Amino acid sequence: MSSPYTKALSAIDAAHSLDPKKVTVNGAEIPYELHYAQKMFDHLSNRLPGASEPLRLAVRAQHFRRWEVPRDSYPMTRIGYHAWRTFLKKRQAELVQQICIESGYEADVAARVASLIRKEDLKDDEETQVLEDVACLVFLDDQFEQFEREHDEDKIVGILKKTWGKMSERGHELALQIPMSERPLELVKKALAG
Repeated sequence: MSSPYTKALSAIDAAHSLDPKKVTVNGAEIPYELHYAQKMFDHLSNRLPGASEPLRLAVRAQHFRRWEVPRDSYPMTRIGYHAWRTFLKKRQAELVQQICIESGYEADVAARVASLIRKEDLKDDEETQVLEDVACLVFLDDQFEQFEREHDEDKIVGILKKTWGKMSERGHELALQIPMSERPLELVKKALAG
């Protein structure tokens, strides 16, 4: 018989598998959000090897069904971006909380998973900080090089500074171990020097 954790993880990954956007990893095409969730898990295992079940589920569901609410469904402004992100966190938390309950978790555990997905008490809750570190590490490891090609240097340096400011000291240590090509590494150094 499957545990609540196994059931919830399977349901989360089944939803990720529906993402129409695909990426090629090791020669195989997979849904982007499944790839993203796996990267999140990989970085969590480095950041906090003995992570609790609620944290592991929240990390796995960080972008749960995100493709269903595209960025351009909100105004393409800074305020629009923040409104989009706020809506996504709330929506993702509610959907995953329901999955946890349907998988057999008690209401308090499901609520904890949702709280982590919403990144509540970021500076005071160690697990929320771990989730934030992991999200930042995945950005730097998996998304930054593409992002760097699409934006001007000032914007990139500003975003790197904000990303760095969200992370813990342990997150910083792990970020500095991520292999990067010459230009992205140069931008990271510039952001950290400023």
